[in-house]
Amino acid sequence: MLKKFFKMIKKENDLEQKENDLSQEKETVVEEKIEQSNDEEKPKLSLFGRLKQGLEKTRKGITEKVDTILKSYQKIDEELFEELEEVLITADMGVNTTMRIIEDLKDKVKEKKIKEVFEIRELLKEELKEILTDVESDNKINIEPSPAIILVVGVNGVGKTTTIGKLAYRLKKEGKKVLIAAGDTFRAAAIDQLQEWANRAGVEIIAHKEGSDPAAVIFDGIQAAKARKADVLICDTAGRLHNKKNLMNELNKIFRIVEREFSEATREVLLVVDATTGQNAIMQAKVFKEACDITGIVLTKLDGTAKGGVVLAVQSELNVPVKLVGVGERIEDLQDFDPQNFVEAIFAE
Repeated sequence: MLKKFFKMIKKENDLEQKENDLSQEKETVVEEKIEQSNDEEKPKLSLFGRLKQGLEKTRKGITEKVDTILKSYQKIDEELFEELEEVLITADMGVNTTMRIIEDLKDKVKEKKIKEVFEIRELLKEELKEILTDVESDNKINIEPSPAIILVVGVNGVGKTTTIGKLAYRLKKEGKKVLIAAGDTFRAAAIDQLQEWANRAGVEIIAHKEGSDPAAVIFDGIQAAKARKADVLICDTAGRLHNKKNLMNELNKIFRIVEREFSEATREVLLVVDATTGQNAIMQAKVFKEACDITGIVLTKLDGTAKGGVVLAVQSELNVPVKLVGVGERIEDLQDFDPQNFVEAIFAE
């Protein structure tokens, strides 16, 4: 049965990867300007309301299917658990995470002597919350005490630039003095995009010419942050994963400079991954974890996939907390990740 799942998952991931490749080049300054006008046109929702709205596809991909299965059974049996297993795997929770969930559900059903099928729904919610909170550190971004440095890593096209811009905007609104270092010097238009975001957020940016040494940009960013007494320095980094050896060497060089020049700063290393790429996001995360001491994960484009279960797979398989999620285009749609709210939003009526 699992072979059928794997073939189905591979086919869906291949299609999603092709779509993602086509969309990567669309992250331009023009798009950001369009987004800015959209911010003003759309009605305001509460944080939870935006989260719920952004997870609509995931809710249909998980909860609605789970509810349909539960309604079709009169008793709790092995076949019921097999159908639930299929839903969770196809929602990109990963095989290992899914197996853990199913086994825990079976154990809880026995322990609590549950007979009613509909009670499985609440047990599943509890289990997902437990997995999402079962990490060594919490889900909050750590920028205290200041000064703080946030190094943002990830492959090109996952939404690094947008994440940096939105995070800078938010921290500035919270009263922080923010500085951006444009360390992705190899991708065409990356510096221009970040400059546009810096202007929009009202923060200063340190940038060199395209093709410059990324580590030199970070060095200058650190010196500027010290001189200008910035609370937070946010650093973009190159993301050419197809050239893995060079990329890892560049990242190691950057980390050595940070350690030497800014060792007193509170440090966050955020890995940005695109939720729509499913299991590929997990593979990317594992590669970066080999080279970096990743402290948190940013999952972007959750509003664009029915497979939001990748949140559980990424966090549980890497034992690194998800700290931010992107659930829409607006600035407010880059949210702090709250495991309780995330699960409640997926299971909301």
